[in-house]
Amino acid sequence: MVAISGSNTTGANGPLAGVRVVEFAGIGPGPFACMMLADMGAEVVTLDRVGVPRNLKGVASRGRKWVHVDLKNEKSRDEIIALLSMADVLIEGFRPGVMERVGLGPDVILGRNPRLVYGRMTGWGQHGPLANAAGHDINYISITGALAAIGPRERPIPPLNLVGDFGGGALYLVVGVLAAVIEAKKSGKGQVVDAAMCDGAASLMTMFFDMKATGNWVEGREKNMLDGGAHFYGVFECACGNFISIGSIEPQFYAILRQQAALHDAEFDAQMDPRAWPKLKQKLAAVFKSKTREEWCKVMEGSDVCFAPVLTMTEASRHEHMVSREVFLTRHGVLQPAPAPRFSRTPSMAREPEELSLAEILGSWKGER
Repeated sequence: MVAISGSNTTGANGPLAGVRVVEFAGIGPGPFACMMLADMGAEVVTLDRVGVPRNLKGVASRGRKWVHVDLKNEKSRDEIIALLSMADVLIEGFRPGVMERVGLGPDVILGRNPRLVYGRMTGWGQHGPLANAAGHDINYISITGALAAIGPRERPIPPLNLVGDFGGGALYLVVGVLAAVIEAKKSGKGQVVDAAMCDGAASLMTMFFDMKATGNWVEGREKNMLDGGAHFYGVFECACGNFISIGSIEPQFYAILRQQAALHDAEFDAQMDPRAWPKLKQKLAAVFKSKTREEWCKVMEGSDVCFAPVLTMTEASRHEHMVSREVFLTRHGVLQPAPAPRFSRTPSMAREPEELSLAEILGSWKGER
């Protein structure tokens, strides 16, 4: 685990160094997307409302240049438009129509800067019957088929807010924005990127729609290979009360599981027979309950069983593999994931944020022309 001091440089040499991003402060996927862009070297200027306190030591705040503005003030709005005329990317996460009402909609901004990529992050998208309704991750993944497929047989369980906010939201926003930036370099023309969490979450379900179409997926939880139905792909409790996970799908990996867990019962030959799964799952649960998590790690970790202990966030930061790869870092005493993915020549960096005035940013950008 790497320790990053409060004096860490704000310089950038990542793959996005030189890309200018203006972010309108929000919550959830927009800030996470901008953190990723900042980690990869983009110069991200975050425009926040006057009077709103911000924790600049927060994980998602890293790498930004924070500026407080009053969107209702005409002079401030003119300065924001001037800033956007020199930017490569704008990112906002308001409900549809909000940016238009304050005079900063795509028609106005692209009229001043035709090559700008205008990234819009919402839950329901820019149009549709639900476009202006309030919602959260759990709602966006509910209408995509994702939530109905996750959890025990009795009821769906939300997978934190990973599928909608961050998987289907922030990551699709980053991909869309970067694709549009690449295209704008060729055409000289920007465009609007409509990144909706319901769209992205539905896209993440592609493989399962494919499996359903080919008869390899049954609607209903704990009935399928990847939803906890199969005995060879799931989470099991150990004697100590902790858990381990296995994913022994391929026949050769399943054979190693049987060998290392001493599953000599001939009933385990029926690996791919869904009718046998409930009984085999009970038998395997009893086997895993016979040893502690630590004992099973000594037997299986690093083997081709496809095995891992189920760790808490604190435990994850101390695991030897994660430590070896420096997956986590500490900033201002706060444990947090390090930037990802990794680049061999232009590494990402968790840089410190700065508080600046809009005039300072404008002067800097004009001076770089």
